[in-house]
Parts: sequence; structure tokens; C-alpha cells
Amino acid sequence: MTDPWTAADGGGEAKRHAPATLRNREAIATVLADWLPPAGRVLEVASGSGEHVVHFAAAFPLLDWQPSDPDPDALTSIAAWSGEAAHANIAPPLCLDAAAGGWPIGYADALLCINMVHISPWEATLGLFAGGARLLRSGAPLILYGAYVEPDVPTAPSNLTFDANLRARNPAWGLRNLDEVKAAAADAGFLFAERRAMPANNLMLLFRRS
Repeated sequence: MTDPWTAADGGGEAKRHAPATLRNREAIATVLADWLPPAGRVLEVASGSGEHVVHFAAAFPLLDWQPSDPDPDALTSIAAWSGEAAHANIAPPLCLDAAAGGWPIGYADALLCINMVHISPWEATLGLFAGGARLLRSGAPLILYGAYVEPDVPTAPSNLTFDANLRARNPAWGLRNLDEVKAAAADAGFLFAERRAMPANNLMLLFRRS
């Protein structure tokens, strides 16, 4: 599988472009409108190129958006996209590794993570829930987007191919079993609240801090 990033047209070397962002951002925003609080700070873990956070900051101007990523090149891209958009409600990106024990942020009113769970070791998912438990108050949302394997639901052939490609790139990657994700969330103090089917065989999952 090729690298997910391409050079952004006219954006120079700093900006990266994830083609899937243009395809899924509106669908994701529609669900976020139902699940996010009306105001407060949203921490996006694994912001990647930074294109999602720029779009969401425009769509939800009453929310303060905190992008983050562990990859220095991604942080540069996030800063470039954010600087170009000039939205006052986007904070400078944080260097944050979901699997790390200490995160450089003290609180959040919501946590959003798009397409990280399957493109990272399982320890990153465990760290995501552990970090969310430290930051979020009772009832606050932790929202995931991506492809999953669901027991009793046939996995789409495209997702099976995607899973094989991911595991070929890194044996620690791959589509996660949804029941195992729910169990990890429960162990960290989260209640599973809702599942929504999304285009291209993806899901959005809502967990709430107990």
C-alpha cells in the first residue's frame, strides 16, 4: 500500500494532503454535530495532515480545537494548514503519542480520533482510552472513526484487502475487532453509547466517560 500522504497542490513541502479527507469530512461532521458538546475544547488525537481539524474548526466555530500528532512532519503540516486557514479556534498542534503515559494537555471536553486505531499498535488504542479517562469529565464524549471488524457482521472485501495491506506494512497494524475495542474502553472507564455506519464501510463510535 502506498503512503497515505501526497503533496498538497500549491501548499509547498510543509503541507501534506490525505485524499480520504475530502471524501469523508462532511459525513464525519454531520455525526459530530450530534455528538460534540456545543462549546468547549476538543482534543483531536492523531490529526495527521491537519485537514480535518481545519474543516471542523470552520464547521463548529464555538468549539476550540486542539490538534495533535507524534510525527514531526505531521505537526509541520497541521501548522501549515492551520496557519493558512487562520481560524482563531485552532490551537498550535501538540506533540502527543497516544501510547505514552503522559500527555501535554490537562483537560478536554471531547476527544476525537480519526483513522488511528488501525494504523498503530494496539498499545496506542489502550493509551487513547487511558489518556481520555484522565482528561475527560463524566459524560464527555470520546469519538472514533475508522474501519473495524464486527462479530456477526460480514467484513466487506475492500476492508479485508485493506487489513491485509496494513499488516503487510506493519504486523502491529490492522483492523481491530470491535468487541475488543469496546472491552478496552470499558476497562478504562468508558461506556459504549452509539455506533453509526459511515460511507466506504467505515464506522463512527461514540463512547462516554463514566
